[in-house]
Parts: sequence; C-alpha cells; structure tokens
Amino acid sequence: MNDTRDRLLEIAGRPDDKIDIAEAALVLASEEYAEIDVGAYLQRFDVLAAQAKAFVGDARTAAERIERLNGFLFVEQGFTGDRDDYYDPRNSYLNDVLDRRKGIPISLSMVYCELAQRLALPVYGVSFPGHFLARHLGEPDVIIDPYFGKVISPEECARRLEGIYGDEAEFDERLLEPAGPREILGRMLNNLKQIYVEQNDFLRALRCADRIVVLQPDSPRELRDGGILYQRLECFGAALRDLERFLDLAPEDDTATTVREALPELRRQAALIQ
Repeated sequence: MNDTRDRLLEIAGRPDDKIDIAEAALVLASEEYAEIDVGAYLQRFDVLAAQAKAFVGDARTAAERIERLNGFLFVEQGFTGDRDDYYDPRNSYLNDVLDRRKGIPISLSMVYCELAQRLALPVYGVSFPGHFLARHLGEPDVIIDPYFGKVISPEECARRLEGIYGDEAEFDERLLEPAGPREILGRMLNNLKQIYVEQNDFLRALRCADRIVVLQPDSPRELRDGGILYQRLECFGAALRDLERFLDLAPEDDTATTVREALPELRRQAALIQ
C-alpha cells in the first residue's frame, strides 16, 4: 500500500495538465488489486482507440465522429451503465470497468474521454451534480451521457438538476465546464468512500479519504471524514490529529461545532492508549 501511495504522491505532484487520469485511476485500483499491470491496461486504451479509429472511419465532421464513437463504445463494444448493482465497488475501479464493460457515470465517462482524446476529439469530463457527464468542446458542443450511452441536451441537464434540487433549481452553464483531474479522481474516490462506509468497511473508506487528501491537500471535509473513520477504527491519536486540522482549516464549517464538542472525549481516549 505504501508503494501505491508513493506513486500517487508522485502523480499528485505534477501540474494538472501532466496528470494522466487513467494512469492515476489504475494506480488507485492497484491498492485493491495488487496484481494490476498498469501499463498493460493503458495499452488496452490504445488498442480500443485503434479499433475505434477504424470504426469511425472517414467521418468528416465532429458530430459524425461522436455518433460513430458512441456506436463503437456502447453498441459494438457493449460498454454500459450497471443498472443491476450500481453501488458495486467494481464500478469505480477502472480495471474492472474495462474488464466487465460496466460502470457508473464517472468511470464510463473516464473511458469515453480516454478514447475520444486519442481520436483527437476534445472531450472532457464534466462533474455535473448527481451524474457525471462528458462534453465535446467545439463545433458542435455536445454533451454525452456514457452511463446511458447517448447524447443529451442542455435542457435535459436542467431537468435532471430539478430532479435533484427541486423546481427552483437554476441551471447554469458553468455546471458543464470541464472538470480538472484532481476533481475527477476525488469524486471517484468519494463515491467509493461512501460505498465502503455503507458496508461498514471503515478501513477501505479511510484509505479513500486519505487518497483524496493526497490529491487535494488540506481538504477540510476529507480530513474531517478521515478523523471520524480513524475514531471508528479506535485510532484515537490519528483521529484527533485530523479533526484538529479540520477545525484549523474550516472553523466555520456547519459541522465544526459538533466536531469541537467531541474533542474532549477524543483527547481522553487518545491519552489512555499512550
């Protein structure tokens, strides 16, 4: 695990435009699957892209190329959203998504963007609320939902937003701006963290929180979540460290009072095991 964390630290130390999202996602997966050959999985993207290029063929316009890429990935190759077990952790590990051809919005968008960019299509991930998307920037501007394998309109995005936040939700084009690599990887890890918490697998959940902090140093809420998870694992000293750091960074957070009230008991517990 330490080797993997060191590799992630090296990746996180790069400028954003030098972070290979697929490489980072596969490095993260290697903590769960120690036998992963990251290079071999990256080569699979190259092979898929070569097949996609042949499938796209002589399509001249970007709209035609996107239509054919959709046909290749979602019909020919059968990549699809996992409707049967959405919260299966495998849907968040890129190696499993490639092997099973199933995933959730963010992992399928990752696959889509990797192929599109290898075909010189400017397609980027979009951290839309509740459902990750992909977007082609240019002429035409196209929004793709890889989970359902289709192109969607801004109006559909607005309806989805209302479904989450109610009729008063206001759609803003900025919600469709490309997400950076740290944001994408952090959202993927946050999904996994929530799944593992629901499964009472606090050690794996803690690992996810820690890796988000590696990518986004001094992320207050991840420090808070890490502190809570350390506490559940009875690692009271580490819990105290992370929660005090959380309060230093976000003293006005809406959970700060609750955390502050819990510290005296946590200090007592930490002192008992010294």
